Amino acid sequence: MPDLLLELFCEEIPARMQAAAADSLKKLVTDALVERGLVYEGAKAFVTPRRLALAVHGLPAQQPDTHEERKGPRVGAPQGAIDGFLKAAGLTSLDQAKLATDPKKGDFYVAHTHKHGRPTPEVIGEIVPAIIRAFPWPKSMRWGKASAQPGALRWVRPLQSILCTFGPETEEPEIVAFDVDGLKAGDVTRGHRFLSPGLIKVRRLDDWMAKLEAAHVVADRERRKDIILNDAKDLALAQGLELVEDAGLLEEICGLVEWPVVLMGAFDPAFLDVPDEVIRATIRANQKCFVLRDPATGRLANRFILVSNLIASDGGAAIIAGNERVIRARLSDAKFFWETDKKTNATVSLDDRLAKFGNVTFHEKLGSQLERIRRIAAKAEVFAELMENRLKVADREYGGARSNFFNEVKLAANYAKSDLRTEVVGEFPEVQGLMGRYYAILEGMPASVAAAAEDHYKPQGPTDRVPTAPVSVAVALADKLDTLLGFWIIDEKPTGSKDPYALRRAALGANRIILENNFSFNLRSLLREFNIEVFPRAQQARVRELINIISPVRPIIEEVALTKLLRETDPESPPIIFNDLFSFFADRLKVHLREAGARHDLVDAVFALPGQDDLLLVVKRVEALSRFLSTEDGKTLLAGAKRAANILRIEEKKDGHTYEGGVDMVLLHEAEERALADAIAALGPRIEAALVAEDFEGAMGLMAQLRAPVDAFFDKVTVNAEDAALRQNRLRLLADIRALTRHVADFERIEG
Repeated sequence: MPDLLLELFCEEIPARMQAAAADSLKKLVTDALVERGLVYEGAKAFVTPRRLALAVHGLPAQQPDTHEERKGPRVGAPQGAIDGFLKAAGLTSLDQAKLATDPKKGDFYVAHTHKHGRPTPEVIGEIVPAIIRAFPWPKSMRWGKASAQPGALRWVRPLQSILCTFGPETEEPEIVAFDVDGLKAGDVTRGHRFLSPGLIKVRRLDDWMAKLEAAHVVADRERRKDIILNDAKDLALAQGLELVEDAGLLEEICGLVEWPVVLMGAFDPAFLDVPDEVIRATIRANQKCFVLRDPATGRLANRFILVSNLIASDGGAAIIAGNERVIRARLSDAKFFWETDKKTNATVSLDDRLAKFGNVTFHEKLGSQLERIRRIAAKAEVFAELMENRLKVADREYGGARSNFFNEVKLAANYAKSDLRTEVVGEFPEVQGLMGRYYAILEGMPASVAAAAEDHYKPQGPTDRVPTAPVSVAVALADKLDTLLGFWIIDEKPTGSKDPYALRRAALGANRIILENNFSFNLRSLLREFNIEVFPRAQQARVRELINIISPVRPIIEEVALTKLLRETDPESPPIIFNDLFSFFADRLKVHLREAGARHDLVDAVFALPGQDDLLLVVKRVEALSRFLSTEDGKTLLAGAKRAANILRIEEKKDGHTYEGGVDMVLLHEAEERALADAIAALGPRIEAALVAEDFEGAMGLMAQLRAPVDAFFDKVTVNAEDAALRQNRLRLLADIRALTRHVADFERIEG
């Protein structure tokens, strides 16, 4: 079957846009082909700095013929309806239509049309120009004389040529005829900008790739990455060193070269006094180079790997020398910043450094960085108290020295952000936190404080590690909750796909810290304790907003507006925003559990219960419920509980009231209903006690004992008895089943 080859050749495409552009081209073209009945066998997209290409294999030579039946008006319908039917069906008279009969509507007209499929090149020639003109580049440009014309072509960089061929392997492919703003499709491309001048005529994919390779262009993005990575490792190994791999940098470099040539440079060993991460950040950010590690020391070596897009006549000596000059200058700056920070930290106290944060705005509605640090410190102490009460941290980690633990938490919370005012972090923001650890060590801070300075930002993604040291956990949770509370109060919550303050990441990170550290506490109660009045600016701003919205009569409405902001109807209830924020945490936890393989219906069934405010216990309950429902007892009891709930829902709706509680033991005539009532009475308190003790496995084991009496009840007893008193009593017994199972989860929300 014929194949399609499409190449769009242009000036350099930004590296960050290349992978997405290749995916978009593949999806847009293949979707358009399939929509037109042209089903293909396979497709692959290619991208280099100067070209975007697509090969589609196994296309038919033409569209399939189509048969369409169009139902028309009834016989005797008004002429206007008949004329409209003829026009829509492409008929010239009713003689070309057929009659059909419907038992209810009588005779009516039907048009049968047959359309021959168009040749595939004709369809491609229609599809591709439209895709090119509407291609979804994040940024695009116009150029040349045509740029001033309305509707002129927009492309990421000036588009120079289009290659488009179609045909089977055994024949000479044809050029698909179309043009885009004067650029006619052809069968020629270009090789490497410097190593292969001139035009190259190609036929199909294998020919295109072979000739480009001969013209010093590696078209396959993944192959370019493999070449870079393997050559870099080989060069490092030859020097007895290890490559420090960097997937993000590899992706970027791959988008900068069409013919990768890997070279090694060096820098003055004196720069190795600078922390490894700063050296790496400098070389990575400024020169897009990899760094190397000495396996003997575990520290960086004074070597780097660069990737050229040229085969130089001098073996790359001039290219290496140029990179070395730039890196030497950048590392000199980094060393100066590092030495300056060390001197400053040695002479300026922490209190003086913190005072300077009073002049740095965190957010105009949330105050300064100093105010934020004070809030984090206060919250960290609350978490420290919780950790001591629940996890016995002082006994486990500090030999019972409670004060030492709390002092270190307080110091870490005040110190953690101090590196934000340093020269190194000002130049390289990506090393914030990490530099805090280095500076803390130099200042002789406790190891837990140094670790917290780095770890309180973590985890920053699903693969990032979670802090486990108690001091780090307290500060990390305090930092994340302060961020979430603050932006919730000023109503800067995530909306749709927009989350400029990374609040979803903060909530997911907090959830992971809680779960992976087995940290159990009532989150809703904790949010209530973190009083809104620690955000005075935010509070005042929100009150003013509410006043402006509700009424211009400020003296009367101000107190009402403040109450509306802070409290629900019940004065004792927590602030509205806290309930909303807790729901946000719960939603992030659902996402985390589902990604970990938990059934979404079990998560919803547990969260449907009142009082599920301890995220760790929610997870443990979901896990125990999942294991229980995988057993025969669990499956059978689920079916019985859902049956009871369904009967109750129908009967309660019909009767207009619920049947909760009050089973009359005298009216239990059947042995099976007496046995069920006895089982519920005996097991209920034991299940509640197990749940209070957080013994979810034990609670599920007790629930399993309900299976037999529930089965026997539904097998032998008629719920809707003719005797009204019996019916009411049996419905109350079903309500007891529902109430007992709801101690564990809302079984009605569980599928199956």
